[in-house]
Amino acid sequence: MESSPSWFLIFSLSLPIITVLIIRLVRKRVYCNCEICQAYVESGWTKHFPNLCDWYTHLLKNSPTRTVHIHVLNNTITANPDNVEYMLKTNFDNFPKGKPFSAILGDFLGRGIFNVDGDSWRFQRKMASLELGRVSIRAYAFEIGHQEISRRLLPLLESVSAKNEILDLQDVFRRFSFDSICRFSFGLDPKCLELSLPLSKFAVSFDLASKLSAERAMIASPLMWKIKRLFNVGSEKKLRQAIKITHILAQEVIRQRRKFGFSDQKDLLSRFMSSISDETYLRDIIISFLLAGRDTVASALTSFFWLVARHPEVEAAILFEAEKIIGPNQEGLTSYKQMQKLHYLHASVYESMRLYPPIQFDSKFCLDDDVLADGSFVKRGTRVTYHPYAMGRMEEIWGKDCLEFKPERWLRDGVFFHDQNPFQYPVFQGGLRICLGKEMALMELKSVAISLLRRFRIELAQSEHVPRFSPGLTATFRDGLRVFVHARRVISSKVTDEI
Repeated sequence: MESSPSWFLIFSLSLPIITVLIIRLVRKRVYCNCEICQAYVESGWTKHFPNLCDWYTHLLKNSPTRTVHIHVLNNTITANPDNVEYMLKTNFDNFPKGKPFSAILGDFLGRGIFNVDGDSWRFQRKMASLELGRVSIRAYAFEIGHQEISRRLLPLLESVSAKNEILDLQDVFRRFSFDSICRFSFGLDPKCLELSLPLSKFAVSFDLASKLSAERAMIASPLMWKIKRLFNVGSEKKLRQAIKITHILAQEVIRQRRKFGFSDQKDLLSRFMSSISDETYLRDIIISFLLAGRDTVASALTSFFWLVARHPEVEAAILFEAEKIIGPNQEGLTSYKQMQKLHYLHASVYESMRLYPPIQFDSKFCLDDDVLADGSFVKRGTRVTYHPYAMGRMEEIWGKDCLEFKPERWLRDGVFFHDQNPFQYPVFQGGLRICLGKEMALMELKSVAISLLRRFRIELAQSEHVPRFSPGLTATFRDGLRVFVHARRVISSKVTDEI
C-alpha cells in the first residue's frame, strides 16, 4: 500500500485551485478602477511619495472633508478632528476595535487590552488605570529608567564616541525601551543594552511577531493570510514560530513569579497577579503592555533625535533651559519634579510627535451604518481610520508653518501650554481610549533626551536623509538612524563639544 502524500504535496497540488477560489471570492472587493484604488493596488503612489503615510496625507489634504475612502480596503480614512471626536467620544460604542482587527492581532495579543472590546476591555482598563495612576508605580518606572540610562545607555554611547563609530540609534532605543518595559512589566531583564549588544531570543521573537502581525493588515483581503495560516506556510509559519517562543518565555516568567511569590514585587505583572489567576490571560495582558510601551517609546525617541540633530537651534534651547533648571554639574534629571520644570523640552517632545507620531494611524470598525461628523456615510463593517500623521500636516489645524519643527508653538511666556482640541492631536488617542501610559511615556522620553543631549552631540551620518518607514504597528525608520556620537565636556558653566 502506498504511503499517503504529505501535507506539503497536497498543498502544492491544491494551490492553483485555492488561488482561483481566492480571486473569485475577493474580486468584487479588490477590483476597483478608480484612480486611488489603482494607485494603491499597483503601488503607483511610490513614484511620487517616499511613504504610504505621505500619500495618504496628500489625498486627505486634497479632500474637501479631509476624508477619503479606499474601496479595495473597505477603509474610510480621515484627518478631520470632528470625525475623530465622533469616533473616539461622541459615538464611541459604534466604533470598537472590531472582530477583523482582533483576528489580525489575535494570535499575538490574544485577549490583551489592545485587542478586545466590551467588558473585557473595560475590566483591563479599570485595573490598569488604578495601577498606573499610583505614585508608587510612577516612582518605580522613573527608577528603572534612571538605572537603564546611567548603567547601560550612557556607557554604551561613551564607548561608541571613543571609537568614532557609526551607531544605529534606533536599534539602541529599541533595546533600551525593551529592557525598560520588560523590567517594568515582568520584572524580567533581557539585558539587550549591554555593551556587547546581545540578541535576546525573547526580543527577536517579539520583534518578528509584531512585524508579521502588522503585515496582515496591509493585505487587501484577509483570506490571503488566513489560507497561509491554515497550511502553515511562508510568513504565517514564521509568525507562528515567533509567537510560540514569545508566549513560552512569557508564561515561564509568570509561573516562576507565582512559584516564588509576588506580593513584595513592584512590577506590573505582580500587581495584576493578585487579581487574575488565569495565566494565559495574564500573558496576553502583559504582552500587550510590552508592545505599547516598547515600540512607541523607541519610535518617539528616534524621531526626536533625528529632528533635533537637524535643528541645532532647538538643541541649544534645550541645553540652555537644562542648565538653568538642573545646573551645570548634573548630567541628568534627579527627580520627577525637576523634570516638570523643563517646559521647552516638553514642548520639543510634543512637537516631534506632532510631525512623527509613533502610531501614524489607528483603526476602528463601524458596528452599524453611521454618518460621520463631516457627513460621510459609513457602512456597517467598514474600517474607519483616523490619521495623526496627516493631521499634524494640516494647515487649518497648525497654520501655514505646519511642516516646520517649532517647539515654540506649544509655549506661552516660556511655559508649556496645550490649548489644542485633544482630537486635533490624537497622538495619545482620545476619549475613553486615551493612553493610560501617557505620563510615564513622556517621563521616559524626556529622561533619555536630556541625559543624552547633556552628555553627547548627535550628528547624523546622512544629514539629508529623509525617513522611510517600514510596515508595522508603530513608525519605524526602515534604514535605522545612523549617527556619530560626540562626547561633550563642561567648562565653567558652558556646555561645549569635546574635541
